Amino acid sequence: MSYDVYGIGNAIMDLQLQVPDDMLTSLDVEKGIMTLVGEERQKAILSGLDGQPVNRCSGGSACNTVVGVADFGGTAAYACKVGNDDIGKHYVAELKELGIDCHVPPNEGDSGTCVVLITPDAQRTMLTHLGASTGLSPSDVNANDIGRAQYIYVEGYLFSSPDTKAAALKAIEVAKQQGVQVALTVSDPFLISMCKDEFWDLIRGPVDLLFCNIEEARALTGAYDPVECARVIHKHAANVALTLGRDGSLIMHGGETFPIEGVAVEAVDTTGAGDMYAAGVLYGVTNGLSWKQAGHLGSHAAARIVGQLGARLGSRFTKSEIDELLA
Repeated sequence: MSYDVYGIGNAIMDLQLQVPDDMLTSLDVEKGIMTLVGEERQKAILSGLDGQPVNRCSGGSACNTVVGVADFGGTAAYACKVGNDDIGKHYVAELKELGIDCHVPPNEGDSGTCVVLITPDAQRTMLTHLGASTGLSPSDVNANDIGRAQYIYVEGYLFSSPDTKAAALKAIEVAKQQGVQVALTVSDPFLISMCKDEFWDLIRGPVDLLFCNIEEARALTGAYDPVECARVIHKHAANVALTLGRDGSLIMHGGETFPIEGVAVEAVDTTGAGDMYAAGVLYGVTNGLSWKQAGHLGSHAAARIVGQLGARLGSRFTKSEIDELLA
């Protein structure tokens, strides 16, 4: 089987809850960011949320994107590491049910979890325990699967841990050896303070498509204007997809800038919006759409996610829906 996208990233079970702002204060967490927490801290947070309705979903940034590619009708595989526990078994079973190949054997220990606290302004505050996902290693990278893909999609969060970073770099190396395009998502501004030089080495080298948001682009480039940020990156990366929240996005390809409109929607939950945008772009460029069309598809897909709770579409896009969005 061939793949449009082979993703590599963390395996995190998302536990999504709608909460009032004062609950963030009582839990002593900073609003609107992702914070890595240890096993005991995560257990304490979960115990403090007893009785709250929880939406469970197999997640992780790159996972959300490959699921999105499948929801458009594309083909995908995902390399990740789960624990040999009920959460891990549920995670892999859910991906397989969605038609996504996932062949990496589990580790012992607890699977990763992410508590996503969604406040009334649709902001999400994430508390992530990586668990077994940090066990992903270069030996888990399947060269044959990568060779059957048009793109690999590498999650920036992998660069926060030595083993997972080694796995990401191995996947990139294998992809370039086999003529497979490399897409990298920066994932979070906090990573730039840790990995800025490494990210720039990749942007100047093997990365064919960089995904980032405006905060990440500013931190990477030192520029402020979105177009200037994108141009600085595009001097080195063949393609750039820079998201601007409700103001849409910028696609840069072949020296051209394509402004992509934002789609008006009443925001419910911003979780996964950037991931779904990446899914639309990746599906588009691997299925015959122009870069501008792919950006439009990503923008509409992100808006659909923002207008609902959680990072999964309620139903898959049909071909007629895609044709209508691009008309």
